[in-house]
Amino acid sequence: MTRNANINEEALTVGVRPPAVILCEPQLGENIGTAARAMANFGLVDLRIVNPRDGWPSEKARAAASRADHVIDKVQVFDSLEAAIADLTFVYATTARSREVAKPVRGPDEAAVKVTGLGAEGLATGYIFGRERWGLNNEEVALADEILTLPVDPNFASLNIAQAVLVCAYEWRKTATSGALPFTLDTETNPPAKKEDLLRLFDHLEGALDRVTFFRPVERRPHIIRNIRNIFQKAELTDQEVKTLRGIIAALEGRPTRPRKDEAGEGTAGAVDLGAADDTPAERDGA
Repeated sequence: MTRNANINEEALTVGVRPPAVILCEPQLGENIGTAARAMANFGLVDLRIVNPRDGWPSEKARAAASRADHVIDKVQVFDSLEAAIADLTFVYATTARSREVAKPVRGPDEAAVKVTGLGAEGLATGYIFGRERWGLNNEEVALADEILTLPVDPNFASLNIAQAVLVCAYEWRKTATSGALPFTLDTETNPPAKKEDLLRLFDHLEGALDRVTFFRPVERRPHIIRNIRNIFQKAELTDQEVKTLRGIIAALEGRPTRPRKDEAGEGTAGAVDLGAADDTPAERDGA
């Protein structure tokens, strides 16, 4: 599994009990495996299988799980749906079509709020998913507390099991972690540029453009400068990005470049220092 170098601790911590995923009579080991992978993506590990057609364990499922072995290794197999949900307090039956069973119908986001709330109390919950060919029957739906359906196009409503599991798992984790992302921009390493440095960048760039008579006709110069400055203001540049841009401008100007120390500690002639452009117009113009 690929790991981020700097993981946001808030994304690692889930302080609620996660739901179980129950697959009712799945036909293909590959679908079990991809469902396990989707669960692992969002921190779910309790996978329960009711009467898998091809038996268990399944090497095809393990291969399709793409290293979600911690989910596959803990799979529980049951002879009936009743047995699979017996220890749970609240369960959703997932279905893509309306049923004769009169139960509240929720979307995945609403279901996630309910499951997260119960999980915060330490209560066991779960999502039931049906067979690849026809889903759950009415008797199985009747065992659930509520129905969960996705906001799909009614004319093409059928999802692969793993896709349905992934959507539900995603909504659960987003709710349980308040949408915490695994990583964000490190503003300590990449601080935003100060306005002083941006103004120096503008002065440097505009001076370079003046020397190549970029502003034509000259009376449009103020308008063009406003547009250029607006482009860079919207970019929310970091301190290092400003330094890099100034180094690029300096190189395009063909100025004599500063020597830079190589690994041996000796000067390297002709190397452009992109990290420290000159700061004053006088230096830039050779005064």
